[in-house]
Amino acid sequence: MAIPLTGLKEAKIPLKPVSAAGVLAPGMNAEINLPSSILRHYDVLIDFPEHKFSIGTPGSLHFQGTAGKVQINAENGLIQVPSQIERKKNNLALDVGSNISFLSEEIFDKLAAAHPDWPQMTGAVGSANMWGMTEETKWKVMRLDRVQYGPLFLANAAVVSLPKNVVEFFEKRAGMPTVGLIGSNLLLNYRVGLDYAHSTVYFDIGRTYNFPDFDVVGLVLRPEDDGGYTILGVADFEGKPSVVTGLDGVQAGDRLVAIDGILVQGSTMGQVWSMLGGTPGQERKLTLEREGKQFIVPAIVRHFLGAAPDHDIKKGKR
Repeated sequence: MAIPLTGLKEAKIPLKPVSAAGVLAPGMNAEINLPSSILRHYDVLIDFPEHKFSIGTPGSLHFQGTAGKVQINAENGLIQVPSQIERKKNNLALDVGSNISFLSEEIFDKLAAAHPDWPQMTGAVGSANMWGMTEETKWKVMRLDRVQYGPLFLANAAVVSLPKNVVEFFEKRAGMPTVGLIGSNLLLNYRVGLDYAHSTVYFDIGRTYNFPDFDVVGLVLRPEDDGGYTILGVADFEGKPSVVTGLDGVQAGDRLVAIDGILVQGSTMGQVWSMLGGTPGQERKLTLEREGKQFIVPAIVRHFLGAAPDHDIKKGKR
């Protein structure tokens, strides 16, 4: 099917350095991004469990699952879903292209103060490490006990605090009030159907497996144009750096060369985080490069944003 791209801005991808792949952004292997301003003219189905993307003319796709009415900006196709957190109604955007969910700093801080028992941390590791911006080393992350998102009830929802100025930018683009967005980290078990013509979103459960998205080595990474990775920082775990730091350990600015002997050059962010993940307590050997010299630092997989696994089981949590 031909999809007209009339009115779509073309991005010029520089091939610098020559060894780098021509991609939209470092850490990705995509060559094109279809924004919602294009997708809003079609039926769209994102099947996360089966790793499938379907697009068709309005009425051509058969949507299944629980349906919910949403608000759609007619100009750019941005979707806002009526939601509730602690019985307070707000809009949360739907962004299947974001690998983590975000919540306004104002609401985030109020919930964090009211629920100190909810798992919290500072530092974007795992699925929260999106682009490798310097600010990601200071991002606040928390698991919300429960979020009502349209017809869904999402438990243990990991979200990142979003500054006021960014929320205001999102509201301007959405053309309506919003307090954040739900990203793909909370939708990986679903087939998400976008019926733009009828302002309806469908959520069809495909599996019930809970992904251990924050059982990882606590690095904050930045993908580089040459296909490599720089370490921006180390997240704390129980009040201490989760990986050995200093002259004999990890330092900000070190290059991550390999994980357990597997080179990371040319890998996507998702592939690197898969290598850094595992069962809490497992060791990963990090090959680092500093000032032209390579060395190995052992690192332990930690269970971030939650109690220890055996503690979860005793409490009946999964």
